[in-house]
Amino acid sequence: MQNGTDLYALDINSVDFVQACGGPCTEGCVALARIGEDAWAPGDTKRPDLEPLRFTSAELAAAGIDPVRFGLSD
Repeated sequence: MQNGTDLYALDINSVDFVQACGGPCTEGCVALARIGEDAWAPGDTKRPDLEPLRFTSAELAAAGIDPVRFGLSD
């Protein structure tokens, strides 16, 4: 399992972010990318200039974010 410091050492420049929306994505959506084993980066499509946060799978689950909703497996 990654720790918080290790997560921010992972390079996310070449990862693909996937959006999940409950309706039309006209006002922005949450985007999610797998950035490593047990490592995720949720981003905000309304603020693409901000660096995405990094979470372990357990932290992502605690935040109520399910990768399956994005078409990603956990």
